[in-house]
Amino acid sequence: MQPLSVDKLKVNYGQSQVIPELSFGVESNEIVAVMGRNGMGKTTLFKAMMGLLPAKAGTVKVNGEDVTTRAPYERVSRGLAYVPQGRMVFPTLTVEENIKTGLPASAKRVPQELFEFFPVLLEMRKRRAGNLSGGQQQQLVIARALASDPKVLLLDEPTEGIQPSIIKELAVILKRIRDQRQLAIVVSEQVLSFALAVADRVLVLDRGRVVQEGARADVNEESLGRLLSV
Repeated sequence: MQPLSVDKLKVNYGQSQVIPELSFGVESNEIVAVMGRNGMGKTTLFKAMMGLLPAKAGTVKVNGEDVTTRAPYERVSRGLAYVPQGRMVFPTLTVEENIKTGLPASAKRVPQELFEFFPVLLEMRKRRAGNLSGGQQQQLVIARALASDPKVLLLDEPTEGIQPSIIKELAVILKRIRDQRQLAIVVSEQVLSFALAVADRVLVLDRGRVVQEGARADVNEESLGRLLSV
């Protein structure tokens, strides 16, 4: 059973059709990079998968359960976690307090594993999140999403505004998270080098449709770069 399955999904913004029909699935222990130029439907897709935008047609399934009409918080309880574009931390809360907001109600402390993934957060756990750098805040929001113990992790433009050295580090961390937690991870990304460093499989969107799909090993970097720059 796939942790995430999207089948014949259609999404509109008002009267405008953004995703005419889109289908794909993600396996456990797999990272899929969703790529495309600006305005091609990447963020719309992520919001629809998370329930922040309604689907006009089609289904979104998490661990085989149809969550298409479920509210975002219900999708979280089914195993879906979302890191939106923009690093939305609670700036006046400490790092540790931010992570705790993602914990299930039954949990009382932050799992040590999260600090092992992101050692800088352990060092700064008592510091206010608003005082962290952009890269540190991105690590924090990923840790907060992982605190819910998801089966599927959605990351929308995680490298936006982050310095190159942190981008390389983030790719290594995400692959480690994939392997240790057997997660299905979907990354919306425009930075080609990061996407190819982290992905097991690549999907390219054009006007809300998948126009290219393939395993990372089969991707021609030069032709993909031309497709994304058109």
